Amino acid sequence: MSTKVDLSDKKYYINRELSWLEFNQRCLDEANNAENPVLERVKFLAICYNNLNEFLMIRMPGLLSKTPSIAQTAPDYIHTDKIIGMVSERISKLTADYEICWKNLRKLLAKEKIFIKKIEDLTPEQLECVRKFYRERVHMLLTPLALDISHPFPFISNNSLNVAFRLRGETNGVVYARVKVPDTLDRFIRIPGKSKVEFVAIEDIIRDSADRLFPGMSILGSYSFCIIRNADVKVSIDEACDLMSAVEESIGERDMGYPVAMMVNSDMPKNMRAKFLKNLNLTEEQVITTKDALALSDLWQLYDLDRPALKEKPLIQSTPSDLQEDSDIFDWIRKRDRILYHPYESFANIVRFMNQSAMDPNVQSIKICLYRLGSDPSIFNALKAARVNGKSVSVLMELRAKFDEDRNIRWAKELEAIGVHVVYGPVNLKVHSKLLQVIRLEGSQLVTYTHMSSGNYNVSTAKQYCDISFLTVNKDIGEDVSELFNALTGYYGQRKYKYLLVAPTTLKKGLIKKIDNEIKIHETYGNGHIIMKANGLIDQDIIAALYRASNAGVKVDLNIRGLCCLRPGIPDVSKNIRVISIVDRFLEHSRIYYFNNNGNPEMYMGSSDMMPRNLLARIEVLFPVLDKNLMKSIKDNILDIHFADNVKAKELKEDGTYVPVKKEGKPLRSQQWFIENNGCWQPK
Repeated sequence: MSTKVDLSDKKYYINRELSWLEFNQRCLDEANNAENPVLERVKFLAICYNNLNEFLMIRMPGLLSKTPSIAQTAPDYIHTDKIIGMVSERISKLTADYEICWKNLRKLLAKEKIFIKKIEDLTPEQLECVRKFYRERVHMLLTPLALDISHPFPFISNNSLNVAFRLRGETNGVVYARVKVPDTLDRFIRIPGKSKVEFVAIEDIIRDSADRLFPGMSILGSYSFCIIRNADVKVSIDEACDLMSAVEESIGERDMGYPVAMMVNSDMPKNMRAKFLKNLNLTEEQVITTKDALALSDLWQLYDLDRPALKEKPLIQSTPSDLQEDSDIFDWIRKRDRILYHPYESFANIVRFMNQSAMDPNVQSIKICLYRLGSDPSIFNALKAARVNGKSVSVLMELRAKFDEDRNIRWAKELEAIGVHVVYGPVNLKVHSKLLQVIRLEGSQLVTYTHMSSGNYNVSTAKQYCDISFLTVNKDIGEDVSELFNALTGYYGQRKYKYLLVAPTTLKKGLIKKIDNEIKIHETYGNGHIIMKANGLIDQDIIAALYRASNAGVKVDLNIRGLCCLRPGIPDVSKNIRVISIVDRFLEHSRIYYFNNNGNPEMYMGSSDMMPRNLLARIEVLFPVLDKNLMKSIKDNILDIHFADNVKAKELKEDGTYVPVKKEGKPLRSQQWFIENNGCWQPK
């Protein structure tokens, strides 16, 4: 490597904000992909809108406040004034493309007899139906708020859909008013249609009957808009409150955060828009205009239509052939280390493991870390049954899982009410680890059955997220996990682990050490190879280590689904690094780290991405795959298949854009391959 290359130079890193928005582009590409069934395309457009909202709520506040944390968490720090302009420009382009996509999708839906109709396109019978619906179901829910000097400017809740009206009265000239669209109603209201599925947007129904809201006034115009507020609320804890109380208070503050953006119909008059901006303390740079692409996250309602021909074929989840319905799951795990690859293999097998543990008279205790439990009560019911049956049950509930805080608090209170020992972990660190340990008395020995994963104990998302569950009775790993649980439920601090890499203490240093070791081995044997599959790669030290490996000649293959700040293909920096991203039917979520180690490979899996928040501000765990046959099967039948994908995979270029990989040879769509070859990763 040239001594002139400074691997800390910002030009060698992609800005994380632009990388985030580039992931939105890859989701949009799927919404535009004509090979996808039309309702799957609608789903991807809904995902695009959700992603953009999250960016505005979580990342934009830091940019606007110009806090040092942005520089600390992004290797390619760009001055905030400049990056805000770049981000705004990119968002405007994305929003315009969302609008074009939605216009095209409406045409395709119409071909399938699914119509989103405007008021002016309704038949007289349909119009009467709509107006009756307004009178009976909508009018009483609305509260029109005047916007004039005699009324205080109303609070506009985060991410709510609103309609602004421009009015003229007999005595007061042109005035403005705002109406919030009730979030208790569906966005798209079904109307009668012969052999067709027809909807009208709720805001159009409100506009049509505006004369009932403003009797005696002329309706000069109506314009939909949303206000996006800062939702990156920090939990403040002092000696006078506990963690749960502090989190509950922060949830209330989220909807009250300061405005960061206004999304509005492009035809709203400038003077009217200026009034909103002045009262919301927003600038023109924070306005996102669109003709007809507001609140597209509501497109999930259309995706839920019962039209299987317009969606992917339902996935038939499997169970490993040697795990029969009436077999003992403890015997199955004892035979060798096991994996389950979700969603192809059913997460119900993990629920089954917990249910059997709850009923087994030899099980003494169950310990589990819960990050996003979701709404499905299966895990809760298993823990409840275990407690009823006299087991010692300990739950570490992470109350600060963003956007799941309220739900997690409810689960925590319910668990405490049935006698489960619930703790919340260190105050200054989120617990993102996915750990479950069942301790069973076998003869005179206590045996630990340990489950670790990249995914949450969430029965619902386990049907949509690609995660790998790992089950083992390995004594050393069991002791490591037991030691970590003790640290989490007691006083967290430095602990020694034989096998686990644990953030924020040993995980980052451990990964860099293994990268550096691969460099040394390659210098001797010339066969260095590093493979990493993760959701995000942002940490500058990890990226610099991979650059060193590339310059030493080590082959580096990276499968990074989302944010990636590494620039591949730069001479004397990253010419031996390839980065791909796969966006497909299921959300790629597993993390796998592989080092060739001169033919004696090492592999780690777990919960952690290579991002500062994971490595420094969370408790994360990577665990080794010690069974060589299992490791080889994961490498050959999961990792290699992803890198062979030439249908959905896109390759990151030096300039930060992604292009489809070259379609050489037979088409291979990795997720479809996994469906067709379900279970092939199980060693024979």
